[in-house]
Amino acid sequence: MKAAVVTTAGAAPEYQDFSDPQGGQGLQIVDLVASAIHPIVRHKASGEHYSSDGQFPLVPGVDAVARTADGALVYTGEIEAPWGTFAERMAVAMTLPLPDGADPVAVAAGVNPGMSSWMPLTAHADEHGTPDTVMIIGVTGAAGGLAVQNAQALGVRRVIGVGRGVDDLKRVAGLGAETVEIVGDNAADAAAIGAALDGKAPDLVLDFLWGGAAESAFQALAAVPGNSATSYVEIGSAAGEQAAVPASLLRSRPFRLSGSGIGSFDMRRYFSQVAVYVQLITDGKVEVNAQAYPLSRISEAWAAPAGPRPVLVAD
Repeated sequence: MKAAVVTTAGAAPEYQDFSDPQGGQGLQIVDLVASAIHPIVRHKASGEHYSSDGQFPLVPGVDAVARTADGALVYTGEIEAPWGTFAERMAVAMTLPLPDGADPVAVAAGVNPGMSSWMPLTAHADEHGTPDTVMIIGVTGAAGGLAVQNAQALGVRRVIGVGRGVDDLKRVAGLGAETVEIVGDNAADAAAIGAALDGKAPDLVLDFLWGGAAESAFQALAAVPGNSATSYVEIGSAAGEQAAVPASLLRSRPFRLSGSGIGSFDMRRYFSQVAVYVQLITDGKVEVNAQAYPLSRISEAWAAPAGPRPVLVAD
């Protein structure tokens, strides 16, 4: 079959032949409809992601919309290496039927980045009720923009978006978030975040950046008076793998720090929430910015500039 193939760690994928996956033992063969180039796909292809097994060559791709032998459209993922979803065919165990009217490209582009915030948002709502205020650090990326929409879909009253780039922040403001520009200076960024908080700690923080951006947020949170509770969820580490947490913050208020990733989820809850999220996309309550490319144009899609999420579709 034809597939996008990464031959060595860090190499860009190339359109070439790859061995067909095998069905049986609970696996069915499905055909590619759409599969997106998410950041995790690039990280796994580099061999540097914590879930990478170092096996090459491989077919990248972590999730997809596919068509079953009887013609049904399904969302799927968790493909056994060295196969992935950037191929004409894949062997899958998990399938979720798409609702009528679902756009395969939007679903392929939106589920992975959208679920990164949907899971902690809904977990917080289940445990504590819908949060009043959510702060999103790294709001200008695709996942950050979806996090704004996700919070609003759940009924969050106030969303504070922290990120870089005036134009990108204007776009986020258009989604309904209050915005805070950070510049990479710890003291200045902490002051900017603190001014936006205006003396009230957020109920929930969703952090796609970590590193120095998290340290600025910690400094701002530690300066907020009172002892209202804050849950801080680390989702991504675009600004660095390490962040120092001040002891004073941990002692001064109820502060819970956790991470959100596929390894931290109850998978039964995850799959049930995927179905909910696909319906949100289908109903237009969450808008996904995507650009489709034929699988044979993987090189062009892989090199596409920042903007709409590239989605590979069957030729």
